[in-house]
Order: sequence, then structure tokens, then C-alpha cells
Amino acid sequence: MAKVIINREIARQFTDGQTEIEVTSGNIRAVIRELDARFPGVGDVLKTDMAVAIDGEIYQHALLEPVGPNSEVAFIPAIEGG
Repeated sequence: MAKVIINREIARQFTDGQTEIEVTSGNIRAVIRELDARFPGVGDVLKTDMAVAIDGEIYQHALLEPVGPNSEVAFIPAIEGG
């Protein structure tokens, strides 16, 4: 199963402090759906103000990016620049 890492602030609010969660989904959109089914409300947060790192590569718009069974997915606050 893929391992998802979320930051502590979101974990405190939605997952009772759990920062590492195993999922079976095959892309980021499905990962968000799976997490939202398990932790209602977290999906809206993860879809909006977050960038996604999949196996160390950061994506700003990653909904369709594949997630392998041994992948590590990290949701991190998106950084805006100008």
C-alpha cells in the first residue's frame, strides 16, 4: 500500500493526530477520495491549499498523477510566489 503523509495541523484537525496513513488508491484524486471517506472533511483541505509530492517529486496540479503501491505521497502547503 502507498503511504500518505500529511502535516500535523491537518492531522490534529481531521485524523486524531495520525500523520502517516496507508491507502490503496491509484492516483491522487482517488487518494483524496479515500482519505475523505475515512476522515470526513479532509478532502476539501487537501484539494485546495496543498501541493503534492509523490516519491519526492513535487506537483502543483497532481489529481491525475499515478500513485504506485509502494509510493510515498506527501501533502504539503502550496507555496505561492510572484
